[in-house]
Amino acid sequence: MTTTVPHSAQVLAEPRMLVDGRLVESGDDGVFPNINPATEETIGHTFDATADDIDRAIAAARRAFDETDWATDHAFRKHCLLQLQQALEKNKELLRSVLVAEVGAPVSTTHHMQLETPLGDDLLWPAQAIDTFPWERDLADNDFFGARSWRKVHKEPIGVVGAIVPWNFPLETTLNKLGTALATGNTVVLKPAALTPWNATHLGRLIAEETDIPAGVVNIVPTAGNERAQLIVDDPRVDMISFTGSTATGRHIQQRVAPMTKRLLLELGGKSAHIVLDDADFPQALASSAFQACLHGGQGCALQTRVLLPRSRHEEGLEIIETAFRAVAYGDPTDPVNIQGPQISAQQREKVEEYIRIGQEEGARLVLGGGRPAHLTRGYYVEPTLFADVTPGMRIAQEEIFGPVLTVLPYDDEEHAVRIANDSPYGLSGAVSSASPERALAVAWRIRTGTVSINGGVAHGADAPYGGYKASGIGRQSGLEGFEAHLETKTVAGL
Repeated sequence: MTTTVPHSAQVLAEPRMLVDGRLVESGDDGVFPNINPATEETIGHTFDATADDIDRAIAAARRAFDETDWATDHAFRKHCLLQLQQALEKNKELLRSVLVAEVGAPVSTTHHMQLETPLGDDLLWPAQAIDTFPWERDLADNDFFGARSWRKVHKEPIGVVGAIVPWNFPLETTLNKLGTALATGNTVVLKPAALTPWNATHLGRLIAEETDIPAGVVNIVPTAGNERAQLIVDDPRVDMISFTGSTATGRHIQQRVAPMTKRLLLELGGKSAHIVLDDADFPQALASSAFQACLHGGQGCALQTRVLLPRSRHEEGLEIIETAFRAVAYGDPTDPVNIQGPQISAQQREKVEEYIRIGQEEGARLVLGGGRPAHLTRGYYVEPTLFADVTPGMRIAQEEIFGPVLTVLPYDDEEHAVRIANDSPYGLSGAVSSASPERALAVAWRIRTGTVSINGGVAHGADAPYGGYKASGIGRQSGLEGFEAHLETKTVAGL
């Protein structure tokens, strides 16, 4: 795998927002800093959207939906999405450098989930679905008091979608939200994470300069303040909120929109368990445990952060995992060898360190890591950290840490393993390893999560519905289910 020479900070910077088809500065010229988490240096600034800027963005999205044919012109929407796809491909290396600089994403991850995977299908799949989706279907005629009615079911867009994006996989999440929302005929007001704004503002620049997407269809309003982002949630002109982020924030949004019965799509936290059955090939099954826990600093909601080992083979499995942890390559995200970079901020690093302290106080055994790397004097780094002797009720086994921390738990039998896996407020993802795919599948059906990997299988893709049970969210993004989530259903009957 190769990487490119990083672009200069001047090229990386795109401080402007996109409002009503124009790249603009904030109304009061306010800015907020963009900090490289690997160096702790300010690499530039981004214009901070004011309340008036957000109001103008919402008004533009409302007008574009209500007063243009964007919602009904399927062919034009597909044309615009394919234009945006071409623009993104042309600017791929710039986007790669932006993600490494502002997200602290290891460049190795940009060749997969951070960049190239979403570029592969997050716009293309929904664009193609425009041609194949059943926008209208006929029902059998209906007799009612002697009158025979014909009936049709029609699908149409919801309206204005407020899309709120997290900092951990920002471009992937943005493209996923935009691709489906636009393909289904909605307009969008997008609020990128304050810690990682430039991947979104560059997208705004490409939309404005290299596509025929009409003014107001996409608006991108970076802001440092959550109170301003809340303006999007609260505004009655916004018909749907699509949010990816923490469960706590998702619940707050849910409470805010409840009086308006506004449509919600929430993709929230996770505490995914990997059940390793007693017949599994342990070296093969556990080889990826450290990779899963430490990838991108453990800052992924679907990463497997609990490994469940049969008590009869617990020490054998723990030794394999410890060896894998000692081999984790971490540090400078521009080095293609590394899979783990820094935490996104000093605050996030402190949160991870607090959980490590809590785990030790709860009685878990710290097998490896737990501190700040001595050889990395700059950047918000945490050592790859492994806990054993963990019980299901411990906070480090229940709560989302969002850091390079793996907990190992023993189980007695298959039924016990399933109970432990399901003993969680979350239900986003999980995994099962076994020499028997049939046995693994039988266990997978019993795990209360939105996705399950069997023997390393990968379900992710723009055609695959993704989301969670319980506190991991509401609804599904991607796939036909995600497409439908952005549509209203209208039934019409006539004589």
